[in-house]
Amino acid sequence: QVHLVESGGGSVQAGGSLRLSCAASDSGGCMAWFRQLPGKEREAVAVISVGGTWATYADSVKGRFTISRDNAEKTLYLLMNSLKSEDTAMYYCAAFVIGRSCFAINLKPTDFRYSGQGTQVTVSS
Repeated sequence: QVHLVESGGGSVQAGGSLRLSCAASDSGGCMAWFRQLPGKEREAVAVISVGGTWATYADSVKGRFTISRDNAEKTLYLLMNSLKSEDTAMYYCAAFVIGRSCFAINLKPTDFRYSGQGTQVTVSS
């Protein structure tokens, strides 16, 4: 069992920045950030490989968000710059892809074995 705890969310004005963190109780394998608005499906924001040398992003965040990880500290990060009101959502980290490759297209929350409780990001325009 791997426990994931997200932090770093908050309220920020459009154009601002936030850095989310996800502390894992053990090595997390392939990891990802997802986000979810009320009444909407959870969508993948970014995925990162075990070694941190490969990452992929949703088109809506490319060039603005950066996913990274510190395996020694067992922590996953999401640096969010140039935030927009449409980035407002609950953000979740996820760990350990099951049944699919970390490099697969369109990974879903159900492809990951573990997920955290989320941290709220609110961007005001």
